[in-house]
Amino acid sequence: MSTTSPNPAAASQTAPPVIDPELPAPLSMGDVLRVPMMRRLWYAQIISVFGDFLALFAVINVITFKLHANAQQVTGVQIAYMLPIAVLGILAGVFVDRWPLKPTMVSSDSIRAALCLLLIFATQIWHFYAILAAISVISSFFGPAQGVAIRSAVPLHGLRSANALMQQVMFGMRIVGPALAGVMVSYLGARSCYAFDSISFVGSALLIASVTFMAPGPKAASPTPDSTEASAIAKVWLDMKQGINFIVHHAALLFVILAMAAGMFVLGCFGPLIAIYVRDSLHASTKSFAIASAMIGIGMLVGINGLNTFGKKLRDTILVYSGLCGIAVGLVILTLLPHLWSTILGNLIIGFSVAGIIVPSQTLFQKATPPELMGRVGSTFMSIIFTAQISGLVLSGLLSRYIGVRQVFALCAGMLIVLIAVGKLWMEPKPAATQPA
Repeated sequence: MSTTSPNPAAASQTAPPVIDPELPAPLSMGDVLRVPMMRRLWYAQIISVFGDFLALFAVINVITFKLHANAQQVTGVQIAYMLPIAVLGILAGVFVDRWPLKPTMVSSDSIRAALCLLLIFATQIWHFYAILAAISVISSFFGPAQGVAIRSAVPLHGLRSANALMQQVMFGMRIVGPALAGVMVSYLGARSCYAFDSISFVGSALLIASVTFMAPGPKAASPTPDSTEASAIAKVWLDMKQGINFIVHHAALLFVILAMAAGMFVLGCFGPLIAIYVRDSLHASTKSFAIASAMIGIGMLVGINGLNTFGKKLRDTILVYSGLCGIAVGLVILTLLPHLWSTILGNLIIGFSVAGIIVPSQTLFQKATPPELMGRVGSTFMSIIFTAQISGLVLSGLLSRYIGVRQVFALCAGMLIVLIAVGKLWMEPKPAATQPA
């Protein structure tokens, strides 16, 4: 998923792929939305993400409250969706850097629209796993392509607002999605959510097809083996190494990615168990689950707007540390106070804190990455994050069977505190020493 320059996209193409301290004043969200390409990408994001959340929460509702799934089976839904992105993410970015953006994004939306319709016929848990995994395979190409499109549409000093806008959609739909999905499942059935998700992908594809895409920048020549007959696999491997090497040798970017991965690992442990927590610890219904889940979205929405308005001068590392600490506080509340009101408060704090991790990491990635590496670096970034979440999902499913859901939340909070200390001591990039004149 304006500036003084008459062509904002062209401005982003010519800007150096580093953070320039003399960049113009950051653009507001309103300025960014005046860029036609960005505006239509935003509309497409609203439509497709809304459908996604309806379908996802409908699936979780059906599996949890109708098929009576256990914790491991619920986490399996999340794993089925994220595993293909984690595995294929790095490879997908190589192709995204080579393929034309518009056909890649439109084709991805069209295929996912067809796959969503298959959910209508799902009756067993493994049916949901297979369909969500197939959708995820296609999404592994769409995500990096969308990142490249945003980078080509908006100048460097507008990227923070552009990312805030796209994240607002995610967070806002997390508020509306659970509540509306609960209502639709109760009165219209889960199939209505699946059908709406399919329609939303069609709408997104039509909007993206109407956009005139600007090239993100010149394609860099990929290193090739000495043999002119080098296999396609060897060339793809070399392209993948380029993206990975860029991240490894960029200290600030590597730190933020690892810190975000740590947060997403713990969030992966927490996220899918909230339905089990509501059912078994609160002894509440699907409506309470919808309300509790919506609080995460509200917290994210408040956090993203607060950071974009008041956090412009804060360092990325401060935002990340604060975000990790806030998630830990929310988990402690859930552990100690198993009530609906405290669950709402804890989820609100967790959602607010997640924004402090996501915003700086995405903005730094887009500013620091050369245009010709956007697909590869972006997909590697995405692969690392999804791998961390999957690790959390797997661990939470196993641990919850032996120590209970609340104890898993407590363990995650403790892990976050340890990760903050480790990051401060060993992972945070040290400022470069100034050279005497």
